[in-house]
Formats: sequence, structure tokens, C-alpha cells
Amino acid sequence: MGEHKDRFKEAEFAAMVGVVGNIVLALIKGIVGVTSNSRALVADAVHSASDIAGSFAVYIGLRAAKQPPDEDHPYGHGKAESIAAIIVSVLLFLVGIEIGKSSVQSFFHEISAPKMAAVYAVVFSIIVKEWMFQYKYKLGKRINSDAIIVNAYEHRSDVFSSIAALVGISGAIIGGKLGLEWMVYLDPVAGLVVALMIIRIAWKLGAESIHNTLDHVLHDEDTKELREIVIQVDGVKKIDALFAREHGHYVIVDLKISVDPYITVEEGHRIGKNVKEKLLEHSQVQDVLIHVNPYNEED
Repeated sequence: MGEHKDRFKEAEFAAMVGVVGNIVLALIKGIVGVTSNSRALVADAVHSASDIAGSFAVYIGLRAAKQPPDEDHPYGHGKAESIAAIIVSVLLFLVGIEIGKSSVQSFFHEISAPKMAAVYAVVFSIIVKEWMFQYKYKLGKRINSDAIIVNAYEHRSDVFSSIAALVGISGAIIGGKLGLEWMVYLDPVAGLVVALMIIRIAWKLGAESIHNTLDHVLHDEDTKELREIVIQVDGVKKIDALFAREHGHYVIVDLKISVDPYITVEEGHRIGKNVKEKLLEHSQVQDVLIHVNPYNEED
């Protein structure tokens, strides 16, 4: 139980780190982007601002997911994390569309090269965002949280978008100094590249989160360890079926086992209870539903 609480404590802290970090970066990039006349940096600032909403969605999802099972949700609230991940993906997709639209419109207006301050701001963003990605990705893998992993990739998408913005801003500044007017448009080109990258990542992460929400079961190679635990329990003759359904960071196991047909009902129940207790010792297993069959050699 203590480990369960520690997991959510770490995850919630990571979500709040994302909120605070994105607020700071969005403000810096937004202010510098406007004052230095960089559309790519403004687009990048909007991306960071969307991450604020994304981190809040993850935080709310984590708060919901840690609620214990109740009458209406006997299998717990673990899927709240996957739902939060879907919300983050949708936000990312919409932001990508909006940034792309804004960048395309810039091609139809006369623009000037950004100022050097935009370069400093975007380099600072790349360093901070890459640290946030590494921190959240490792944490998400360790505590098996879809929402934290998706949020980590949100930060990584911001790294890539900032790199694209850096290339565009630098090219536009160089073009302005050399008197090459066409190079000034590298700034909105970078904004468009950023938008396409955001849309692609949002689509990929959204598809994965939806897949996990639709009662996805672990594949046979992923349940090998669970099967070994079951078959080693004294009295289990055979595993007839084993399905491990993912519910966010944990799984619910549906299991059918065969036992000696000539033992008493009470003995069969005891074997099933022993199997359940052993499976619940596994860090990923939240609950186990067992059906006991009479063993038949012909089957």
C-alpha cells in the first residue's frame, strides 16, 4: 500500500514540475517571441502553453486513478490515466493545427527578421525541455504510467519543435544580415515544421492511449511470468485460460485453471485462493478473477 501511495506521489510531483516549467517557458518564449518578432518562437511558446493544460490533465487523471475501487468501479479507476493521456493528445493535435494555420498565413505578408534574443530563448527552452523529458520518461517507465510517458513525449516534441524554431530563426537572422529577403521566411517555415511535428506526435500518442483504454490484454509473451506463478501453485493441473486486462498502471487477471476432479469443493476453492494470493504479490496485478474447472486428461 505504501508503494502504491509513493507511486502517485512521484507522478503528481512530476505533473506539477511540468506545469511550473511550462508556465515559465511559455512566458519567456512568448514575451521574447513578440518583442523579437519571431513567429517560430511564438509558435513554440503556444506549444509550451498547451503543455500546461496537458500537465494539468495528467495531474487530474492521476488524482482520479488513485481512488480505490467502489461499487460503480469495482476494477478501480486506473483507466483515468489513459483518458488523461487521450486529452493531452487531443490538445496537442489542436495546437498543431492552429500553429500551422498561423505559419501559413505569414507567407502572404511582408515580414522582417527576428532579433538575436529569440535564439537565446529557444536554446534555453531546448535544454530545460530535454531535462524534463528524460526525468518524466524514466519515471513513467519505472512506475508504469501511460499519462506520465505521454506527458514526457509532450516535452520531447517541444524539444524537436524548439530545434526546428532555432534553425528557422537563425536562418532568418542570417538572411536579414546578408540582405537575402527570402531567408527571412525561414522563420514561419520553421513554425510550419513545428506544427507538423506536433500533429504527428499527437496522432501517435493518441492512438496508443485509445488502444490501452479499449480493454487491451497483454500478449502471451508478456504474461509468461504470470503463467509461471500460477502453474507452480500446488494443486494446479493446467491453465485453461489467462487474460491480463490493462487498467492504466495495473492489470486485472481473468483466469481459468484445472484441478483434480475428485477433490472436495473446499479443496478446489483453497487452490484457487492460493493462486490469487500469489498473483497479487506481483507488482502489476490489482485483482484476480478465477474459475476452477475439473481436470480432464483427454482435454
